[in-house]
Amino acid sequence: MNEIKPINVLLKGIFLFILFNLVIAAWQPGVGQFSLYNVLYPGRERLPFGENPKQAYNLSLFDLDAMFASHVIAGSPKADDEFRVIVIGDSSVWGTLLKPEETLAGQLNQASLNACGKNVRAYNLGYPTISLTKDVMLLSYAKQYDPDLVLWMTTLEAFPLEKQTSTPLVANNEEKARELATRYQLRVEADDSNFEVKSFWDKTFVGDRRAWADFFRLQIYGVMWAATGIDQVYPSDYEKAQTDFEADESYHDLSAPLTEDELAINALETGFRVVGETPMLLVNEPMLISSGANSDIRYNFFYPRWAYDDYREIMTALSQRNGWTYIDLWNIAPVSEFTNSAIHLTPAGEKMLAEALAPYILENCR
Repeated sequence: MNEIKPINVLLKGIFLFILFNLVIAAWQPGVGQFSLYNVLYPGRERLPFGENPKQAYNLSLFDLDAMFASHVIAGSPKADDEFRVIVIGDSSVWGTLLKPEETLAGQLNQASLNACGKNVRAYNLGYPTISLTKDVMLLSYAKQYDPDLVLWMTTLEAFPLEKQTSTPLVANNEEKARELATRYQLRVEADDSNFEVKSFWDKTFVGDRRAWADFFRLQIYGVMWAATGIDQVYPSDYEKAQTDFEADESYHDLSAPLTEDELAINALETGFRVVGETPMLLVNEPMLISSGANSDIRYNFFYPRWAYDDYREIMTALSQRNGWTYIDLWNIAPVSEFTNSAIHLTPAGEKMLAEALAPYILENCR
């Protein structure tokens, strides 16, 4: 009988571990294909995002495969009688302080709309950072789910050039950003320092262990999420959106008048190239309009009046020039219908927004 030598077992184990890491780095499997969502438990109504996972049963990660695999849109194929609407945007779309059914997508679904003889089903693909480039990245991924209509909710704060790749979701997906640059002419600098560039070794299981750990944690938290429906912390009290301001006209490092060259118009144009023939409604989302101290200088925490007024003029001119369907709903909600931010609406405010958009959705049925 041959004696098993511990040193041989150890060496074989080390060899197999190294081989496993090299295979992972070379193969680069999409971890999302192993998701338990839409299999053992239902898909989430919004993309995973969270900073307090033990209370919200949710967390932020940067793997688009895993994020979308956890979403309800990746579940059953589109039904023959479904008119599929995807909603793209920032935290106002995702629904900070809102339950899934209270968000814009949730309100549209509760309205039981019928377009082209089909039932309108809206999917919340918002994500809580403000960047047009981040929206384009999510939009390009969402195209595979065959939308009939896209609602792109946006605001001026998504347009500054320095915000395009600094958002973590974009910064941690450098390869996908450059793919968009190659395929759709998205403007991406070759030496952009915001990107987290991965070497071959960073793509091994050990090198990329944080991403794998986040993926496994998302699966584990799915058990509690499925049991409770909780995907964010809902505080009983929170600080209301600011309505009094300093006499400050500054907006980033820009000065009046605002021009197209100072904004990420290329990212906006890229979004329309991504959707192709699919109809898209570009919506300037509602914002808080203050009547407090120095409200003659600033509309809200985000915007001095000069910058936002120039932005609205630019958006109108751009849309007319390009034949885009642009809907400006900036002032439809009163101050009372905002929560902790100048762009976060109450459930009643979201209902106002859904009711304002419903006719445009029905007009764009094909």
